[in-house]
Amino acid sequence: MKIEEAKEKKEIEREEMEMEMEVETQDESEGLRRPQPWTQQITGRGFIASILIGAIYSVIVMKLNLTTGLAPNFNVSAALLAFVFVRSWTKMLQKAGFVVKPFTRQENTMIQTCAVACYSLAHGGGFASYLLGLNRKTYELSGVHTEGNPSNSVKEPGFGWMCGYLFLVCFVGLFVLIPLRKILIVDMNLTFPSGMATAVLINGFHSKGNKTAKKQVRGFMKYFSISFLWAFFQWFYSGKEGCGFSQFPTFGLKAWKHSFFFDFNTTFIGAGMLVSHLVNLSLLLGSVLSYGVMWPLIGQLKGNWFPASLEETSMKSLYGYKVFLAVALILGDGLYTFVKVMFCTIINVHGRLRNKKLEPAAVDHQKKHLDDQRVNEMFLRETIPFWVAAVGYLAFSLISVIAVPIIFPQLKWYYVIGAYVLAPSLAFCNAYGAGLTDINMAYNYGKVALFVLAALSGRENGVVAALAGCGLVKSVLSVACILMQDFKTAQLTFTSPRAMFLSQVVGTAIGCIIAPSSFFLFYKAFDIGNPYGEFKAPFALIYRNMAVLGVEGFSALPQHCLQLCYGFFAFAIAVNLVRDFSPQKIGQWMPLPMVMGVPFLIGASFAIDMSIGSLIVFAWHKRNTKKAEFMVPAVASGLICGEGLWTLPEAVLALAQVKPPICMKFVPS
Repeated sequence: MKIEEAKEKKEIEREEMEMEMEVETQDESEGLRRPQPWTQQITGRGFIASILIGAIYSVIVMKLNLTTGLAPNFNVSAALLAFVFVRSWTKMLQKAGFVVKPFTRQENTMIQTCAVACYSLAHGGGFASYLLGLNRKTYELSGVHTEGNPSNSVKEPGFGWMCGYLFLVCFVGLFVLIPLRKILIVDMNLTFPSGMATAVLINGFHSKGNKTAKKQVRGFMKYFSISFLWAFFQWFYSGKEGCGFSQFPTFGLKAWKHSFFFDFNTTFIGAGMLVSHLVNLSLLLGSVLSYGVMWPLIGQLKGNWFPASLEETSMKSLYGYKVFLAVALILGDGLYTFVKVMFCTIINVHGRLRNKKLEPAAVDHQKKHLDDQRVNEMFLRETIPFWVAAVGYLAFSLISVIAVPIIFPQLKWYYVIGAYVLAPSLAFCNAYGAGLTDINMAYNYGKVALFVLAALSGRENGVVAALAGCGLVKSVLSVACILMQDFKTAQLTFTSPRAMFLSQVVGTAIGCIIAPSSFFLFYKAFDIGNPYGEFKAPFALIYRNMAVLGVEGFSALPQHCLQLCYGFFAFAIAVNLVRDFSPQKIGQWMPLPMVMGVPFLIGASFAIDMSIGSLIVFAWHKRNTKKAEFMVPAVASGLICGEGLWTLPEAVLALAQVKPPICMKFVPS
C-alpha cells in the first residue's frame, strides 16, 4: 500500500510540474501581437459554434429554471465549450489536409459572448417566473377566490407574443449604456469580477500547452458521455409519475416523504461543482429548516391555523406558508443587498470625485503599467459611434411604448415611457454596482417596479401590469449589465468592442427565438407548474403572489403568516449584517438567505445533489489543488451538458407519447 501511495504521489507531483512548465510559444505570443481588425475577429464558424452552444445551454438553463429556479453562472463553461468545439474542429480539418484559420482568443471571446447572450434569455427571460406567472395554472394555485387575483389576470404562454416581448425589452438594454462604456471600463477601471474571470480563463486556454487543453477536452467528453448514458438508462425505469431513480428513497421512506433523498441527477451535481460551497450549505440549511422542522410542525396545526378541509395547494393552507415565507426571505435579502450596493456606489463615486479635486496630478504621479496602457489603447481604438446608441435606444423605446401595451393592455403606455426615462440612470447604477461587487441587481429593481405598478394599476389590472412591468425593467437593466461585463472581457482579451457588440446583438436576436422554443419544448412535453411534479417552476408562483401582495396588501396572507414573515424578513437582514460587519472567520459561515428560501417550495432532494457536487470539489482540492482548478469546470460542464442534451430526445419521446417500459417504485412492506 505504501509503495502504491508513493507512486501516486510522484504521479501527482509530475503532473503539477508539467502544468507549471507547459507553455505553447505560438499561443503565448498571440496575445502580444497586434490583434486583427474587428471584421476578421468575427467568423462564420464562430457564429455556428455560438448557436450550437447557446441552444444547448438554453435547454439546460430552462430545465434548471423550471425545476428549481436556480441556475449557476455558465460563462466559464461556455468559454470552455467554445474552446473544445473549435479546437477539435480545426484539429480534425488539419489532419484531413485542409488549411484552417488559427483559433484565436478574440474568436473564443466572440463565441462565448454570443452564446452567453443567447442562453441568458432562457435564464432571465421570465419563462419560469413573471411570464409563466400569468398562466391559468399559476392563477389557480394562487387561489381562485383570493382578493387581488382576478380571473381576467391570465395570459397563456404563446410563442409569438413571447418572442415579440423579448425582442422589444432586450434590445433596448443593448443600447442604453454604450456611451458610458469608456467611463465604466477605462476611467473608473471597475473590475467586473465575472467578466475578468472569463477573460483570465480564455487567456489561459490560449497560453497553456496542448497537454493541458487535451486533458480538459478528454475530461469533458468522458463525463459528458457518462452523464448522457446514465440519463438514458434512468429513463427506462420511469414509466409512471413517482417512478425511477429520481425517487430513490436513499435515507428511508420517511425521509423520502419529506423530500430528503438523492435523486441521481448529474445536472445538479455538476451545478453544485460550479457554485460556491456557501451556496450549497445554504441550500442544505434551508432544506432542513423547512422540510425537516417547520412544515411538519405547521402541518400538525391543521384545523387550528388553517381549515383541515382546504386542499394542500390552497394559498390559505400549508402551501401559503411555504410561498410567503420564501418571499419574505427573498425580499429581505434583496432589500439589504439593494441598499448596500447603492450605498457602496454613492460612497465610491463621491470618493472618486473628491480625489479628482484634491489630487489632479495623481495620474502623473502613479505611472500605469505598460500592459494596462496597451489594453486601454486597444479597447478604445475602435469605438462604437454615439449615434448608434442614441438611434437604437430611441427607436426600440418608441416601438416598445407602442407594442408592449398591445401585448399587455393592462400595462399603460405612460408606465412604459416612465420606465424608459428612468432606465439609463438605473442601468448605470446597476452596472456600477455589478462592477464593484459582481452582483447584478436587475431582479431587485424589477421587484421594486413590480410592487410600484401593482399598487398604481389597481385591483383589476394590477397583477398583469406588475408582472409585465417587472420583466420590462429587469430585462433592460440585466442586458445592459451583461453587456458591460462582456466589454470587460473584451478589454482583457484584446477583442474589438465592435466585434463584441455585434456578437451580443446576434446572440440576443438568436436567444429571442431559441429561448421561447426551449420553453415550449418543456411546456408541451411535461406538466409545468405542478407543485408535486418534477417541473415545479417555483418562482412563477412566488412572483404572482408578490404581485397579489402588492395589489391587496397583507390580507392575502394565511393566519399567523404575517408574524412569521416579519421574523424571516428580519432574519435575512440580520444574517447579512453579521456577514458584513463581523470578523471574517465568523462572517464567512453566514448562509445566503435568498438561497435558503429556494428549498422552501421545491424540497431538499436537489440540495443534496448539489452538496454532493460541492463535496467532490472539496475532496479533489484536498488531493490535488492545481489539477482540480483546471479540471473541475471541464468535468462539471460534461455532467451538466450530458444530461441536458438527453432532455431533447426525452421531450421528443414524450411528445410522441412513447412511455418508458418499466416503473421502479418503492413502497413500505
